[in-house]
Amino acid sequence: MQLWRRLTPLYDEGEARAVVRMVMEERFGITLPELLCNGTAALSAEERSCLEGLMQRLESSEPVQYVLGAVEFMGHRMSVERGVLIPRPETEALCRWVMESSLPPCPRVLDIGCGSGCIAVSLALGLSGAQVSAIDLSPKALEVTRRNAAANGAVVSADRRDALALQGDAGCWDVIVSNPPYICRAEAGAMHANVKQYEPHEALFVPDDDPLCFYTAIARYASTALSPGGVLFFECNAQYTGSVADMLRNRGFTAVATREDPFGVCRLVKGERGNCDASVADTNSRCVE
Repeated sequence: MQLWRRLTPLYDEGEARAVVRMVMEERFGITLPELLCNGTAALSAEERSCLEGLMQRLESSEPVQYVLGAVEFMGHRMSVERGVLIPRPETEALCRWVMESSLPPCPRVLDIGCGSGCIAVSLALGLSGAQVSAIDLSPKALEVTRRNAAANGAVVSADRRDALALQGDAGCWDVIVSNPPYICRAEAGAMHANVKQYEPHEALFVPDDDPLCFYTAIARYASTALSPGGVLFFECNAQYTGSVADMLRNRGFTAVATREDPFGVCRLVKGERGNCDASVADTNSRCVE
């Protein structure tokens, strides 16, 4: 039986084939032409046993990134494991937007909710002279971020802080970037099992009655923590991109703009610190129909 067929209860044929190809190339060094010609004949008994273990994990809906323990992001290899969100192409687009922007020399950058550290590490390597800090409430996220920074030769400081309770740091940052939790609980039913069962819920979900809770908290902090003219970048739930942009304008951010991800979905937002007023009411923090 072809290996990919074991995964068709979970994935369509193309995705099932792609998952198996990733495993064979990454773990066993077997390319697609070799796999098509010889199957798994070249594997030793020990390797066959290892492959069977990997296939069983995949059949239980575990994401292939966790099974392999790593993912490519912005041309860098990032370790991933249970307890940290798997980096996705949408977030690469967020990093590219930061890198393409007009920033001061040696910018001071803060990644809020760092997860695997993919954003912080990529910006530390992609922005000349950048001083990059990363924060998260999860000890596991901080551990993986530090590991990925060390493995990729990036200088990133990682500290435990709560994104919903940030205070102080007046004028401390030139850039604040965040891909915070943004999926409403009501949307969970439409999500794939490999996401719901394995990725950390604290990095995915927000209350249905306050989907912008992280955005309003971070914008409140950024309104004083950014240097004058500093820039705040967000990745958003596409349903609320407009609401996030409006919230930033209402808080006094200027040059507010949105951008599409690689799949043509408008989910990225940025705004510059203008005459921000942290006392502005959070009139856009609720779901807007």
